[in-house]
Amino acid sequence: MSTDSAFVGSVAEFYEECLVPVLFEPYADDLVERAVALESTRILEIAAGTGAVTRKLAAALPDSAIVASDLNPDMLAIAARRGSAGNVSYQPADAQALPFGDGKFDLVLAQFGAMFFPDKVAAYRESRRVLRPGGTFLFNVWDRLEANTGSRAIHDAVRDAVPEPKPEFIARTPFGYHDPAAIDRHLREAGFTAVAIETVARSSSPDDAARLARGMCLGSPLAGELAAHDPAVRERALAAAIDAASALASQGGLEMSALVITASR
Repeated sequence: MSTDSAFVGSVAEFYEECLVPVLFEPYADDLVERAVALESTRILEIAAGTGAVTRKLAAALPDSAIVASDLNPDMLAIAARRGSAGNVSYQPADAQALPFGDGKFDLVLAQFGAMFFPDKVAAYRESRRVLRPGGTFLFNVWDRLEANTGSRAIHDAVRDAVPEPKPEFIARTPFGYHDPAAIDRHLREAGFTAVAIETVARSSSPDDAARLARGMCLGSPLAGELAAHDPAVRERALAAAIDAASALASQGGLEMSALVITASR
């Protein structure tokens, strides 16, 4: 597991407390609405995290069998604790080497996970393998950092507040995979023949500015980058992130943008 994919211990807790309600729940609603329209009965969620999509999916499709998987057991433990619907099972799994048989699922779904796959074509190939013929791979990724104003403000503020080595996680990984042409090419290299990519915009409440900053600094692998510095620097970085996000929010909100991708097997 690379450090960019490590959501363990207190990072997983801050992720659930701060980032899920601000960043992930609005897009979970979008993905679940799309999943319901597909009328799938056998669903695999990869990179399920702490279950933002899982909980909504289980409620919306009570007759479906859902397997929620993630590389990080600490994240799945929170997901299982937060929602224990009878149609959901939890299983740690690497998206690049899924422990499931060929053609087992109607739908493979992932919310904001593909950016973390070291070998994206390999992960997409695995998703295609476990789909039945005619099945669907549905996922989203963040759009460019400039289109996600709160996250951009936090990234810039933290970098300004911290000496070398400057943190790069936010730009490098969660907001580093947003080229529709590259995504389309990777999916087709993995064997998918029909790919549709749509931009979906949302916004966070101005009241969520501080929570977003805390989540980014304490509930993501950015926390690991900040840990390379002494406590005073870490405190300065968090304060700068909160101030920057709050200043932006006071001017009219925190804009978000994501790409939603549907690929057919």
